[in-house]
Amino acid sequence: MHTTLKSLLERLDNKALSSAKVIPWSSPIPSFGDLTRSSVATLGLNPSNREFVDVKGKELVGELRRFHTLKSLGLRKWSDANAQHRKLIIDSCQRYFHQNPYDGWFKGLDKIISGTKASYYDTSLKACHLDLIPYATACKWTELSPQQRSLLLSLVGDTLGLLLKDSPVRLLILNGQTVIDNLQRITGANFEKDTITNWLLPRKSGIGVKGFSYRGTIKEVAGVHLSRKVHILGFNHNIQSSFGVTTQVKTAIRNWVSASAEEIFS
Repeated sequence: MHTTLKSLLERLDNKALSSAKVIPWSSPIPSFGDLTRSSVATLGLNPSNREFVDVKGKELVGELRRFHTLKSLGLRKWSDANAQHRKLIIDSCQRYFHQNPYDGWFKGLDKIISGTKASYYDTSLKACHLDLIPYATACKWTELSPQQRSLLLSLVGDTLGLLLKDSPVRLLILNGQTVIDNLQRITGANFEKDTITNWLLPRKSGIGVKGFSYRGTIKEVAGVHLSRKVHILGFNHNIQSSFGVTTQVKTAIRNWVSASAEEIFS
């Protein structure tokens, strides 16, 4: 991970990242939790700006700080970061769920993956979270232009492959349709899609939003060969942001993940 992090820090000097609204003073986040000990990982789009700022947009400091910044490391620019700085960044990633995690986002997803007998929060049953883009942006992914999203994927889309390649991750769980679509884009994979009737999200209009499951494997990410198969499970509803994801639907997704993971790990 040290080599990958070094590369991510060097890429922050690319002015194109600023044009894609990457927060320039925030550190890259290779993983949330200890990737080196996780056989299960969830996958999202990119870190929330709330990992670095409060509701007023001010940098989190002291006990509220989640990840390092230029200020916390006493750096003027990321190209000045040395091995000790990289170690501090990695330590903050590995300890994330035992410091001040963004529970409003992660608790719901942890319940979904609990059927795999892994957890972000349990020290003995490790799971971690990864993102397609390991940089926080000043706005949500949906507020970026298509050009900005494509630029980020072209500049750092290989990061997921570099991280998975040297990890023990066997199962990657995809949270939401946009994550699924973009992973298929950068891997060239075509996941098996099924309609799940009890994942339907009700709407007042009477026309609900259908639920879809995805299964497959990947052996390459953006040109990075993994030297093994990583299993994929995905669901089109984003647990945190899809409107009207009921408790019943979340339970049904958890049960599907549990049964599918049992097949994979058996």
